[in-house]
Amino acid sequence: MTRETSGSSAMETLLSTLDLEPIEVDIFRGRSPQAGWQRVFGGQVIGQALMAAQRTIEGERFVHSLHAYFMRPGDPSVPIIYQAERIRDGSSFNTRRVVAIQHGKAIFALSASFQGEEPGFDHQIAMPEVAAPETLLGEQQIKEQYLAHAPEAVRKYWQRERPIEIRPVSLTHYFSDKKLDPRQDVWVRATGPVPDDRLYQAAVLAYLSDMTLLDTALYAHGTSIFDQSLQVASLDHSMWFHRPCKLDDWLLYTQDSPSASGARGLTRGSLFTRSGELVASVAQEGLIRKKANE
Repeated sequence: MTRETSGSSAMETLLSTLDLEPIEVDIFRGRSPQAGWQRVFGGQVIGQALMAAQRTIEGERFVHSLHAYFMRPGDPSVPIIYQAERIRDGSSFNTRRVVAIQHGKAIFALSASFQGEEPGFDHQIAMPEVAAPETLLGEQQIKEQYLAHAPEAVRKYWQRERPIEIRPVSLTHYFSDKKLDPRQDVWVRATGPVPDDRLYQAAVLAYLSDMTLLDTALYAHGTSIFDQSLQVASLDHSMWFHRPCKLDDWLLYTQDSPSASGARGLTRGSLFTRSGELVASVAQEGLIRKKANE
């Protein structure tokens, strides 16, 4: 699946970014869109590493969990090399490990487990009752009504074209220093078609799972990831894929942060379809500290 990125939409660019180039057995090359970022977005590395792992799996087995560590910032100006290791191919499960390398050093490592579909016990938590996405301000309305007087970092974030549209149920956090309960609900959806291919659907879901998540840990402190006096970075990321999802409609990303301490914040997330089906669960710990010169 090769796509040209010139003149493409943000979603087409993302799909092209996830379409890794095989350069040897179980070794792939990934590239980053040149969008002016100083470092590679963490969700991109998660999605690309997952795609590398998925491309070493034979037969109808799909990812059910991944666990990853961010070790160094990614450089968007050079390719990322993904080395996949076939840890185990069992009768029911496959295990893969992927290391992402730039400038001769590991920047990221991911372990993922795969399973064929089979019947079993089935239950899930209920989706919270929140306002429907159609009743909330869209990104264009947010730009028009709020961005004129918003801090520069906030303006840049909202003005950049993205493959995933986000509609927070509440915007208070972005424009206030009020200390809030450390939880948020955000509707998210792809801004363009995602292939009817579970490998791409899982990779795009992994990509968007890194959006807005760590910021929830800052709600209780009256600040956000846009605070220039803070150093904020993802440390690790775990995800469990419960049910397939075609990504053709809005998903509710409900998040909470049970703890922040030791310059780290922990955030959990649940991704629901509009109809209330839980498709994935996420957990992430991130670095949150005041910069030394402040």
